[in-house]
Amino acid sequence: MKDQHKAYLYAGIAVLLWSTVASAMKLSLVYLDFLQLLFLSVSVSLVVLFIVIVAQGKLKNVFKLPAKAYLRSAVFGLVNPFLYYIVLFKAYDLLPAQEAQPLNYTWPIMMTLLSIPILGQKINIQNFVAILISFIGVITISTGGDLLGFSFSNPYGALLGIASAVIWALFWIYNIKDKRDEISKLFLNFLFGIVYISIALAIFSDFPAFSTQHYLGAAYVGLFEMGVTFIIWSMALKKSTHTAKVSRLIYLVPFLSLIVIYFTVGEEILTSTLIGLGLIIGGLIFDNINFVRLMEKVKRKKKLKV
Repeated sequence: MKDQHKAYLYAGIAVLLWSTVASAMKLSLVYLDFLQLLFLSVSVSLVVLFIVIVAQGKLKNVFKLPAKAYLRSAVFGLVNPFLYYIVLFKAYDLLPAQEAQPLNYTWPIMMTLLSIPILGQKINIQNFVAILISFIGVITISTGGDLLGFSFSNPYGALLGIASAVIWALFWIYNIKDKRDEISKLFLNFLFGIVYISIALAIFSDFPAFSTQHYLGAAYVGLFEMGVTFIIWSMALKKSTHTAKVSRLIYLVPFLSLIVIYFTVGEEILTSTLIGLGLIIGGLIFDNINFVRLMEKVKRKKKLKV
């Protein structure tokens, strides 16, 4: 099988797996609070990443890095998985899955906005129109289609959903400058992250009691939101002759997620959700050329202070 065909295969598998995690998060939060879910899922992901690093013979290199690299991971681990997933899981706790998932999916637009002050990126009319289209989509979903009344179904939950997109965009901008091996640096980020999460769990929650429902749901989120799927997606990007050939497939995730949400969570998919999601994805596609250029600019940027 040619590398590009393998790239599409890996990307397709990753897309299908990511399409299920919104439902898994929502169902898991029935039995766990958001901190308990975070602790268990990150623990599972950390174990998986450790196994992968050992299998690849990279374990020795992970612990021979300069002090600056560990400091960077300590900071990145505070952002992801700690802060990002606390905000995201809380958003899923407060909102229907069909609302939380699309709001989080606005992160590429947030990246365009954040690139203005961080990278000195200039915004053009195409960027502005794309942002406006996606913003209307966000409002459509958050208000249940009541744009004129501007009445949000859950203002705090909607704010958290958007905040998760902002946090992820910030993390992506700074993390992409880190030239370390992707799996190794993710492992270190999560290693520091589990320390922060454990402290938060001890202060604000309790260690979850064992049950099949508790642990299977959390394990699924840890494997397919944070761990295995990230590795599969990385393989797709490496095999592809051009990143854009597989990255555009990511736009399928929120639509496939709605199908899974309907059949597993039992949420009735609202017309406003479909319209709003269509607007968000439309804005992302419209801004896609600029987004690809932005990614290249981030990679070329010599220095970014964390």
